[in-house]
Amino acid sequence: MKHRFIKIPSPICENLCKSVADFSFSTLMSNRFIKSSSLCISLILAASSSNFSAAELKTVDDFRAVAAKANAVLTIPDWEQTPEAVETSIKNAIANANAALDQIGAQDLGKVTFKSTVVALDDATYQAGLAANKATIIKETNTNPAMRTAGENAVKVFQEWAVGIDYREDVYKAIKAFADTHPKLTGEDEKLLKETLRDYRRAGLDLPPDQRKEVEQLRKELSKLGNDFDTNIVKANAPVMFTKADLDGLPESFLASPGIKTGDDVYTVMANVTWQFNTVEENAKSEATRKQLYVIRETLAKDTNVPVLNQMLALRNKIALHLGYKSWDDYQTEVKMAKTGANAEKYISDLVTGSQPKFDSELAELQKLKAADTNDPNGRIMVWDWRYYSNQRNKQKYAVDKEALRAYFPFQKALDGMFNIYQNIFGLKFEKIVAPYKWIDDLQLYLVSDSGTGEPLGMFYLDMFPREGKFNHFAQFDIISGKLLPEGKYQRPTVALLCNFPPGTADTPSLLTHQDVETLFHEFGHALHSIVTRAKYGRF
Repeated sequence: MKHRFIKIPSPICENLCKSVADFSFSTLMSNRFIKSSSLCISLILAASSSNFSAAELKTVDDFRAVAAKANAVLTIPDWEQTPEAVETSIKNAIANANAALDQIGAQDLGKVTFKSTVVALDDATYQAGLAANKATIIKETNTNPAMRTAGENAVKVFQEWAVGIDYREDVYKAIKAFADTHPKLTGEDEKLLKETLRDYRRAGLDLPPDQRKEVEQLRKELSKLGNDFDTNIVKANAPVMFTKADLDGLPESFLASPGIKTGDDVYTVMANVTWQFNTVEENAKSEATRKQLYVIRETLAKDTNVPVLNQMLALRNKIALHLGYKSWDDYQTEVKMAKTGANAEKYISDLVTGSQPKFDSELAELQKLKAADTNDPNGRIMVWDWRYYSNQRNKQKYAVDKEALRAYFPFQKALDGMFNIYQNIFGLKFEKIVAPYKWIDDLQLYLVSDSGTGEPLGMFYLDMFPREGKFNHFAQFDIISGKLLPEGKYQRPTVALLCNFPPGTADTPSLLTHQDVETLFHEFGHALHSIVTRAKYGRF
């Protein structure tokens, strides 16, 4: 999964990345189990308790002196706690950035330098982006609906402003004037100038003024619609009522989970809550149950989002054509490895061709299980079937019971075991510290340092369990990106992992499936990628 963050400069829409779930249907369970057995053993043997009391925890202040010796800055965000404060924060951030942009645009074009143009743009947009990152976290996590709405509105304001940056001709002229001196840059400096100029071209700065203005308005509208699309999904609650008979095959521990039993023989499953969805899809014997839940989950917010999606598709096409591309595919892939939409399509086609024999053989295996289960020799595996019959195959053929394995992965033990593995591999140390402000009681904050030198490298928050109104998937979010600050010190990063693992109960800790453990490792990999950075510029 890709991590999700706000980074600018433009195009801002390209840098708001949505997390998506990944799975490999064609991977043999036997291979997966063999490859992952060492992971299981490592977690079980390496895990150690980390239940420190608050009095024993250090604070970030305890690490500032050693950070200063490394010429680094550690920053815990100053979290806004009222809707008015959220609104004020984004307005002030934009105002300060605009003042900095004014300075860039007001320069004598004969005296511009790399620092006064390209670096100054990175500095200005970086600071504004920090306020937007905080607003995003508030939007995705806060328990107060008014705060979430304030965060959502702040992100919209920021996105519209960020698109508009591309069309400040005074700033563009200053940067272009510097580029026209044909400077001899290397490394990150060369990359920053090259990509900044590329983004101006992709925004349409070389178009006639009337066409440029139209592209700007189209991009602003697309940005707003994209935010609306995401928000509609997060806000969509999808309770589905079943009887106990409908849920035959589900473990008793699931039926006893908080919030599931909601009446006399009434069990409510939230289709939008990933762990509940997966548990039902993997274990419910009733195809009707699996189908009902699957269709509801896959059509979340359809009444509001189908019109939004249609508008987005139309806007994307218009933007691409205005900018001289044959399609949005070509526009998007130009800056990626594929380079063209045709190359991307060929790559996907080649993957399908190469994996088809394996897919067909595994599908046939699952169809045999369904035929025996339903007494229908012509039974086909539908999209809501594959999780269930894959689970049955693993039980019958490999004696692997996903539910039984959960007992080996209590959340905190799995987390501690993962920490030990990452610490040993990368020479790092993770230390839980005091979070001065918590948006939820079980929020955790950790500091990462180099185990050899003691240098603090950054911090990460953990918000790991589902609740109403929260971002409903798994992703890493940037809060403070690493960057070389104007005064010469290095800002160390702070990030957050927002996940939705199965919660514990009063009597039982959160127990993870093996797939959950893989997800935990995956997302934490994104966090470390962000934290150990030495990139000079916020853009990177």
